[in-house]
Amino acid sequence: MEKIFELKQRGTTVRRELLAGFTTFLTMAYILAVNPAMLSIIGGSMTAGAVFTATAIASGIATLMMAFAANLPVALAPGMGINAFFTYTVVMGMGFSWQLALTAVFLEGIVFFALSLFNIRKLIIKAIPENVTKAIVVGIGLFISLIGFTNADIIVRGTGTLMELGDMSQPSALLALFGFVLIVVLYALKSPGAILIGILGTTVISIIAGITSIPSGWTPFSLPAAPLFFQFEWSSDILTFKFFSVFFALLIVNIFDSLGTILGVSAQAGLRDKDGNIPRIKQALLSNAVGTFVGASLGTSTIVSYVESSSGVAAGGRTGLTSVSTGILFFLALLFSPVFLLIPSFATAPVLIFVGFLMMSSVINIDFKDPAEGIPAFLTIVMMPFAYGIVHGIMYGILSYCVLKAATGKWRDISLVTWILFVVFALRFFF
Repeated sequence: MEKIFELKQRGTTVRRELLAGFTTFLTMAYILAVNPAMLSIIGGSMTAGAVFTATAIASGIATLMMAFAANLPVALAPGMGINAFFTYTVVMGMGFSWQLALTAVFLEGIVFFALSLFNIRKLIIKAIPENVTKAIVVGIGLFISLIGFTNADIIVRGTGTLMELGDMSQPSALLALFGFVLIVVLYALKSPGAILIGILGTTVISIIAGITSIPSGWTPFSLPAAPLFFQFEWSSDILTFKFFSVFFALLIVNIFDSLGTILGVSAQAGLRDKDGNIPRIKQALLSNAVGTFVGASLGTSTIVSYVESSSGVAAGGRTGLTSVSTGILFFLALLFSPVFLLIPSFATAPVLIFVGFLMMSSVINIDFKDPAEGIPAFLTIVMMPFAYGIVHGIMYGILSYCVLKAATGKWRDISLVTWILFVVFALRFFF
């Protein structure tokens, strides 16, 4: 253990690392319920059972790779927000088949791997303005919160308005509100399993109240369903602007989400040097990329580094041994698929709303005083929920940024890669 994970050098022990990994798992195990519920809406072969298996295996593989390749206490799983984008925007909104959507995820993972391997990722990072990058996180938070409110029937399509408050006397809305309050209270009390307890507590109450029924012969233990192995669609559609816009949105969100999480968690763990660098950052990003194309090969959306890893760091995690513990627990969760698949959608809806709150924190770091910086950020944020798609927010953000910077004479603030994106999005916008 000492030779592989440098425990003494980082001032930790095996026991502390294993407990930290268990804490991380508790804070992010909700994805095993939320992701299958989200993607199975698509229907067809993408069943909740198949997505659950893909989620658990891909999360376990990516987290273990992070452990041994990068020696960081960072866990990975399908990203919240990106799974909503995959389901509601790409498949249900833009008309992609789920096979073509998985193809976009797979190719994005391959490109992410190449960018990380050859250190080209810096070009992509510089291509997206800093304030637009922060706005992307906020916009995704609003987008998935809206999905959470609609899944719980708290917000419904209005009669004469675009949307309105739903019937709050309905059991689904009441239980969703209960689950949200429970999560918020536990989070305020710094309970490491706040989200998971909120989901399970809401589910138990719905069973007691007779709203959720347990199938006859149900058992909490079962062999997992088979995942969707290599269900890709290699057609001419991958050569279109439409496909590129989806591919690019997935790539950008994956890079910035993962890089930001790795930097933040590493800083919390005291692993960054005096220049702010992280040891084995390349291996960390490669782990993320491998997790993404492995996940796509099994039938789930983009894999990202989870900010919930910070809970494990708070519990004392400092090395990859923390991630080993978390990764093994993901594999063990495969035996409990009936428990996670029993959870109703109104019990997972509060998670979407709460995660939206967590993602809103980036808004305080956006420069709204400069119109050339603030307006693109604003458009990025509002167009995601209003136009019901992450790609629309990124597109409007880049277009407005280039126009405003050029109009105010600040040409030098726009990189060549950003101009290339401007041209691509302009063609997408008009044609």
